[in-house]
Amino acid sequence: MNHYINSFIISGIVLLFTACSGNKEAQQQQAPPPTAVTAIKATKGNATYYDEFPATVTALREVEIQPQVAGNITGIFFQDGQRVRRGQKLYTIDPQQYRATYDQAVANLNVQKANLNRAQKDADRYNTLAQQDAVARQLVDNAIATLETAKMQVAAAQANIRQVATNLKYTTIYAPLDGTIGISQVRLGAAVAPGSTPLNTISADDPISADVQADESEISRFLRLQNQKNVIRDSTLMLILPDGSKYPYPGSVRIVDRAVDPQTGTLRVRIAFPNPKKELRVGLNGNIRVKNSTPTPQLLIPYQAVTEQMSEYFVYVVGDSSKVLQKKVTLGARINDKVVVRNGLNEGEMVVTEGTQKIREGAVVKVSQPGQGGAKPDSSNRQAASAR
Repeated sequence: MNHYINSFIISGIVLLFTACSGNKEAQQQQAPPPTAVTAIKATKGNATYYDEFPATVTALREVEIQPQVAGNITGIFFQDGQRVRRGQKLYTIDPQQYRATYDQAVANLNVQKANLNRAQKDADRYNTLAQQDAVARQLVDNAIATLETAKMQVAAAQANIRQVATNLKYTTIYAPLDGTIGISQVRLGAAVAPGSTPLNTISADDPISADVQADESEISRFLRLQNQKNVIRDSTLMLILPDGSKYPYPGSVRIVDRAVDPQTGTLRVRIAFPNPKKELRVGLNGNIRVKNSTPTPQLLIPYQAVTEQMSEYFVYVVGDSSKVLQKKVTLGARINDKVVVRNGLNEGEMVVTEGTQKIREGAVVKVSQPGQGGAKPDSSNRQAASAR
C-alpha cells in the first residue's frame, strides 16, 4: 500500500512541476518584444540664436512745420516728398501787414529818439544854470525826470521793433534740418495761424531708426548693447523687412527710454540704422532680429524629442535594462531643429527622438542611432517650447 501512496505522490509532484514549467513558458511567450526607437545623447553646444521683436521705423529727428504768425500762404518753394536742406525756403505768408507794422515801429522809434535828444539838451542846460544858481532846483529835477522818461520810451520802442521784426521774419518759413519733407497740408492762398494744423513735416532719414517695445526683463540686455560701441560692425541687430528680406546694414541701440510703461510692462528701445539709399521710410513695419549667444555651452537636444502634456514638457530617457523613464524638463530657446534644456536632464543621457508615440513609462526599448533604421519618425503633431 505504501508503494501505491509513494507512486501517487511522485506523480503529483511531476504534474505540478510540469504545470509550473508550462505557465513560465506561456508567460515568456506573452511578454511583448522591445519597442524599436531612435535615441541620441544629450550634449552641450554653442547656443547661438536670434530673438525677434516687432518694430516700426521712425525718424531719429522729426520736426513739424508750424506757422508762427497769421496770414495767407503766398508761396510754396518745394516739391512734396523731396529732400530739403537746412535753411532752404519752404513757405511764405503774406508779409504786407507785418511790414507796415514794422515801418510804423521804426517811425515811432525815431520820434522817441528825437524826444530823447531834446530832453538830454534840456537837462544839460538846466544843470549848467543850476551850477550858477540861476534856476530853481525843481526845474532841474523836472528836466532830469523828463530825460529818464525819454530814455525808457526809446527802449520800449526798440523792444517793439524787435517784436514786429520777428513777426516779419516769421512770414518766411525755412527748413530747420536736412531731411525729407512730406506732402504739404496747405495750398496757395490758404489762411493759417499759430496753433492750427501743421503745414508739413520734415524727418531726417539718414540715419533712421526702428522702435521696439521690449519686455522689462530685456532691459539689461539692451543696455549692454547700447554700451557696446562695435555692435554696428556685426550682425547683432538686424532689421527684417515686411517682405521677409534682411536689411543689409546692421543697427545699433541709440536710445533706451527712461521708464517702463506700467500698463504693458514694456520699454521702448530705439535702434538706429544707416539709410544711404533711403530704402527705409517712417512708419514701415518689420522685425528686429537680436543675436543671442550664451557665454557657456548649453545642453541641447533635438526639438522633436520633446512632448507636451498640460503645458508641461517631457522627454523619454533610456535607462538601465533598456527601460525608458519619462522626465519633466524646463526648456529655453529653440535653435533651428534643437532646443536648449535648462533643467531636468543631464549631459550624456540617451533621449528618445523617434518612436515616442509608441512607448510609455517603464517600457523596454531597442535603441538605434539616427540613420541606422529602427523607429519611424513620429507622425503625431506635438508641440514644444519656443524661445522664451
